Amino acid sequence: MSALRPPPHHESTEMPELPEVETVCRTLRTPLVGRSLRTALVTWPRTVEPLPADTFVDRVTGETVASISRRAKLIVTQLSSGAILTTHLRMTGKLLYSVAGGNGASEPERHLRVAFQLDNGDDLEFYDARKFGRMRLLSPDEWQAVSDSFGPEPLSPEFTAEVLYDRLQRTTRQLKPLLLDQAFVAGIGNIYADESLYLARIHPLKPASSISRRKAGDLHGHIVATLSRAIDNAGTTLRDYRSGLGEIGTNRASLNVYGAAPGTVCKRCGTRLKRLVVGQRGTTICPRCQRIR
Repeated sequence: MSALRPPPHHESTEMPELPEVETVCRTLRTPLVGRSLRTALVTWPRTVEPLPADTFVDRVTGETVASISRRAKLIVTQLSSGAILTTHLRMTGKLLYSVAGGNGASEPERHLRVAFQLDNGDDLEFYDARKFGRMRLLSPDEWQAVSDSFGPEPLSPEFTAEVLYDRLQRTTRQLKPLLLDQAFVAGIGNIYADESLYLARIHPLKPASSISRRKAGDLHGHIVATLSRAIDNAGTTLRDYRSGLGEIGTNRASLNVYGAAPGTVCKRCGTRLKRLVVGQRGTTICPRCQRIR
């Protein structure tokens, strides 16, 4: 299935997750780090709340981009003053680099929410059709508090199978909603939770504390592998997601269950996949491979 083809009728637009946000950071790092923000423009003030738009513009103008990194689902831009600019893409946000004299971003002008002109004449533009995306300018202490509110990064050395097992044993919450909780583990959303649980043969409604040490190890391995593969494929484009250079992600072809069309069968056992609603989120499972008991 082409990555540009509209998703199945039951599939909603998804918030970019760890692999998509990581890809945006990687594609923006080379062109942006070391560049100064010559001017800024805010066309939708709520994007930069709680700061007033004019205050936001005053504070970022003249700043130099010191680094770009990711925490959970946030793009984290450290500025030369020490201030931190975070960008949350939410459902339809795109943070795009546009070269001066080029064709520019292929996004409708009416969706432009924030724009920065750089010292080399290029532009960094934030488009967001549904207006849910946010940019926040934070002090180092404010950023530390935000960062501390997230759980461990699943691709960090600190997130081991034993750490996951220990955290699972502390709660009886259903497994999938727990994986989506950013305070439990950072960056996982609906796509990669479904994929990881399917590969680990674990039902999303199982109580977390019922997961054995062995199954926690399986789940940990599949979380790491699934996220890593998606990063290698520049993320999953279902409808809106693009890299910082406007490119689609190709990971959709690697998905096993997420967004599967009605009638799709399990690649392992041939059973028809089943769609559930778990914690108000659409969820696809194989009822044979992922038994509740």
